[in-house]
Formats: sequence, C-alpha cells, structure tokens
Amino acid sequence: MATLMDRVRAYLRSPKGRQNIEKAKRMARDPNNQRKARQFLDRLRSKRH
Repeated sequence: MATLMDRVRAYLRSPKGRQNIEKAKRMARDPNNQRKARQFLDRLRSKRH
C-alpha cells in the first residue's frame, strides 16, 4: 500500500499536479494575494500573544 507521501509525490508529478503547482506560483506572485497572506499571518501572530 502506498504511503500518503508517495501518493502526494505521484500527484505532483502528474500533469494535473504540475498545472496546479504553476497556478499556485502565479497566485503567489500576485501583489494582492501577498498582501492578503501577510494580513492573515499578522492576525494569527497577534492572537498568539
């Protein structure tokens, strides 16, 4: 039986997985998404203290 990590690796090597990786990279370069991520992390950090 394949482990979870083996299944994840197989997916990431598949055409659909590579397509999703490229989509995530494009989204990560978007300044609006970067701002949203920073705001989210700031909220998480402020709640911990």
